[in-house]
Amino acid sequence: MSLWRQTPNLEQLNASQRNTIGELLDIRFESFDDDSLSASMVVDARTHQPYGLLHGGASVVLAETLGSMASHLCIDSSRFYCVGLEVNANHLRGLRSGRVTAVARPLHLGRTTHVWDIRLSGEDGKPSCISRLTMAIVPLGEKGPAQR
Repeated sequence: MSLWRQTPNLEQLNASQRNTIGELLDIRFESFDDDSLSASMVVDARTHQPYGLLHGGASVVLAETLGSMASHLCIDSSRFYCVGLEVNANHLRGLRSGRVTAVARPLHLGRTTHVWDIRLSGEDGKPSCISRLTMAIVPLGEKGPAQR
């Protein structure tokens, strides 16, 4: 049984990145199955830190972009919206080029929070980062932090 309330449409997910940091960093939604969603991001000058390695912050952008979209696909978007509460990342190995791929799987899909395990790896399949993202599920009509 699939966890998705809305079946992922990769073309629409990728179109949603236009005019966002996702487009700037060339984040692409790649695939999904019944219990995961995957995306990749370029590793080049756009995502490097000064020593030529993938910037940890860029890895977190990929993780949060992927996990946020995964949460959105699990809710009734006519009644709720999702916002990030907390994200953390353990950087395991540096990458210098190519694409980094992330796979998000739910650890918890509750009524008011979702927690995602997001694993990033290089083109060789070796892990480069492990991230955990907690999302708040907020009823529409409630003011977000910027609206209060």
